[in-house]
Parts: sequence; structure tokens; C-alpha cells
Amino acid sequence: MLKAVPEPRSVFLTGGTGYMGRRLAAALLSRGHVVRALVRRGSERKLPPGCPTVIGDALNHKTYAARIAAADTFVHLVGVAHPGPAKAALFRSVDLASVREALAAATVARVRHFVYVSVAQPAPIMKAYLAARAEAEVLIRVSSLNATILRPWYVLGPGHWWPALLLPLYWALGALPSTRDGARRLGLVTLRQMITGLVAAVESPSAGVRVLGVPEIRKRALA
Repeated sequence: MLKAVPEPRSVFLTGGTGYMGRRLAAALLSRGHVVRALVRRGSERKLPPGCPTVIGDALNHKTYAARIAAADTFVHLVGVAHPGPAKAALFRSVDLASVREALAAATVARVRHFVYVSVAQPAPIMKAYLAARAEAEVLIRVSSLNATILRPWYVLGPGHWWPALLLPLYWALGALPSTRDGARRLGLVTLRQMITGLVAAVESPSAGVRVLGVPEIRKRALA
């Protein structure tokens, strides 16, 4: 549940043709925000109607930085699809490298608020993925940009439902004092909760760097 729009935002979105990006663009547009999305040539039709495109390369900020000057918010969703151990090198050459370029572009454009989807930390698996996202968070902190970092663990949604089978285990671990914190930090969130959390982050910019873990993401979906 989202409150009335406090103030329309001008949003520049990377990763807008992806799993979360398409839905986020549509949600922001439906609430009256202006959204422009960075896309590779040929991917324009993957965006919802009413979302202008900026053709460029997420791994080279010089190809798009000049086109984001009117935006007050930068949402960065670029990342390797279906992350797994075999993609460790890509986490640095795509995920981390794109964050570095996005921050450079946002700084040049004097964007006031940077929104980034990271991952729950610490966690017992996916070390290379976590390391790249953790390093990205460090880059955000040293950039001096106001930023909101969201840290989901696994996002349930179309084509991504199998972890729902683990919900009874989560409930059991959440009931034990020794495992409660880990179960909450590494809990599952739904795609709807993530989109609601991202929209709320856009509409309520932070001063400094704000980190939203799984409990906070869920809370914003209920607010």
C-alpha cells in the first residue's frame, strides 16, 4: 500500500527492460512520475508505453550521462540475470562495473538521490555475488550522493516461485532466538513488495545513505 504521491519525481532508470525494471517503470508512470530508461538499441519495445528511452551502454557512462540532467532520481537495476556461481566473473565486469559508471553519470548530472538494489548481507552462499554488491555499496558511500540501498535476498514472482517451498523452514528458524536474525535478514520478499519498496524509496528520498533490509522492504509494502 502506497500513500498519495507527495511530489512527482523525474527518474532515470537503468535495467528498465529487466524483471523488476519493466514493472517499476510502469508503477512509477502510473503514479505520475516522469521516467526515462536507458536501453540498448533494439530493446525499446520492452518498456511500458509512455516511457521514453535513452540509447546507451550501461558500462560506459559517457554514452548516456548527458541525457539525464533533468532527473532528480537515478534508479540502478542493471545486473546479471539468474546469478549463480558460474557467473562470478560477470558480477564484477557487469554488476559492479555498471554501478561505477552509473555513479559517475549521476554525479556529472547532479542527481539528488541514487537508488540501488543490492543483496542481503552477510549470507552463507553466493560469495562472489555478495562481494561485488558489497563493493558497489562502498562506491555509493564514497560518492557523497544521497542514496537508498535495498537489500533483498530472493524475490518471489512469475518464474521465481520455487523458494516458496522453503517458507516452513523460514518460519521455524524465525521462531528460534539463535536463528531469528538470520531468518529475517535472508527472508523472501515478493516482486510486489520489491516494486512497492522501490517506489517508496523514489518518493521519499534519503538524506545520506539509507539501507533497507528485508524487514524494512516488507514494512514499506504494508505502510
